[in-house]
Amino acid sequence: MMRTLTKTVLLSAAISVIAVMPAFAGLITVDENGNGTVNGTPITGNLGPDPGPGGLGSVLIYPLPFAGTQGDLKLLEPGGVFYDLVRFNGDGTLIFYSDNVDGFDAIADTPGPPGAFYANLVAADEVGPNNVNGSIYIPIPGNPGFDSSQPIYTLVSDIVPEPSTLVLLGVGLVGLRRGRKRSAA
Repeated sequence: MMRTLTKTVLLSAAISVIAVMPAFAGLITVDENGNGTVNGTPITGNLGPDPGPGGLGSVLIYPLPFAGTQGDLKLLEPGGVFYDLVRFNGDGTLIFYSDNVDGFDAIADTPGPPGAFYANLVAADEVGPNNVNGSIYIPIPGNPGFDSSQPIYTLVSDIVPEPSTLVLLGVGLVGLRRGRKRSAA
């Protein structure tokens, strides 16, 4: 009887802890060619209209596993030049607007950014050389793309690295984030 009671109490405690912990969306990786993953599970971007302010009729749209906070994220090249934009319409999608400076060589390349931006507008720096660059974006509450599941976005805006490189980067970022949480506690 005591053994059954102990198991029941431990099981109840474990369920209670899991219930109050936020779900962790993990690493979301997308590129300008329609390739993406959520925690290693492939997702595909497709062309469609952007319903946001000044949205263009044909943009690269990815599905997200949550609605996400509405807003725009400018991706800044070294020196602060803005070419690419990632939009979150708050409807479970991520929209990738990419520049066409070097021609229309990627699915996300558009004639320009949207004609208007959301008032919720933030910027993130891109890193890497011009032919292989991108940004790691970790939104805080209120920022575009934020969700209580605490997503980490890897936004690849030029040549896509080998998938194994992205997996290693994602594992490192998740470990870094969890390490930060432990040290804060």
